[in-house]
Amino acid sequence: MTEQIYLVGGAVRDQLLGIEVKDKDWVVVGSSPDKMLAQGFQAVGKDFPVFLHPSTHEEYALARTERKTAPGYKGFQFHAAEDVTLEQDLQRRDLTINAIAQTEDGTLIDPYNGQQDIKDKILRHVSPAFAEDPVRVLRIARFAARFDFTIADETQALIKQMIESGELEYLVAERVWQELDKALGADKPSRFFTSLRESGALKALFPEVDRLFGVPQPEKWHPEIDTGVHVMLVIDQAAKLTQDKIVRFAALCHDLGKGTTPADTLPRHIGHEARSIDLTKALCKRIKAPKEYQEMAVLIAEYHTHVHLLFELKANTILKVLNAFDAFRRPERFQQFLLTGEADSRGRPGYETSAIPELAAFQQCRDTAAKITAQPFVEAGLVGPAISEAMQKQRIIEIKKRQSDWKKTNSS
Repeated sequence: MTEQIYLVGGAVRDQLLGIEVKDKDWVVVGSSPDKMLAQGFQAVGKDFPVFLHPSTHEEYALARTERKTAPGYKGFQFHAAEDVTLEQDLQRRDLTINAIAQTEDGTLIDPYNGQQDIKDKILRHVSPAFAEDPVRVLRIARFAARFDFTIADETQALIKQMIESGELEYLVAERVWQELDKALGADKPSRFFTSLRESGALKALFPEVDRLFGVPQPEKWHPEIDTGVHVMLVIDQAAKLTQDKIVRFAALCHDLGKGTTPADTLPRHIGHEARSIDLTKALCKRIKAPKEYQEMAVLIAEYHTHVHLLFELKANTILKVLNAFDAFRRPERFQQFLLTGEADSRGRPGYETSAIPELAAFQQCRDTAAKITAQPFVEAGLVGPAISEAMQKQRIIEIKKRQSDWKKTNSS
């Protein structure tokens, strides 16, 4: 068989979608590891033959087939040989939109009608082998969020079969986090979670989020009423406000405690902040979220309501919040707090463009208090803990001055 090279996967898909192509993957038909090495390619694949081009350093993989040999993602046996055809290689791929190849002259080879699915904005599995890799359940939901596509009915049915058979139990935490993190980078990350929910996978993978749906909140403050709907609106607002995925993750976790509110207290959610802390910690541990994500999510879970209640807080409570976020040494963390608070406020129908004076006022408190430094107290002869205590007292005094200014402004 004559060696042939094709552009495949995401690069072809993104071209058809009009998206900038950042990475190119190639498949080589009719070749072998020895032939690739003889041409100067560098072998990098561990599980199957992948090579780096000697000049472009792009990935070239030998055409291959695969079959499942054991439960879980790693239970696969790959077969790469010169007689493996392009169609066979494309058949092992997850979705039709990812199973399109392109020749050097630009001709598209599309045996599974991926181009039509792109036009119809549909995510459809290529073959029943989709069910052999549980990561694909997360991956397809991520694509739904990234492209705002709909999952085909037959693919949803296949995913439900995967859930019923316990296939998702073999997902390793690192892969779950990897897909979640990528999904948080989408323009509309809520599609990731709603897509998982439609198939029943959300309950299996993120039960803390799933149980929020159907839980009521006071209509006076939450016209959307449903807590799950609110959280989806909040993460989409966070996506509009910032590219910072730490903020987006914190927005996802901020109200987790409302899912465990005792039924006899609904629609009020007394103490949901403390419950949100515990649930956020458990979620982060289970999916092995990075430390910086967990730290911010836990802080937001505890203090997110303080943004909305700022004008009712005591000065020492405001300072407690500033200290909790290390706002004087790490002002970027305080900005993450404000951004999450803004997303929380705007994640309600009718409030998307409303003024939020608390944001500027909280920033004012931080900036005013930050002007209090240790130097004057050192010069006054204070030492050790006494310096910190004096700084805290003076910062409270300065914050009280700002509070007095607010009252004068509101009364005039």
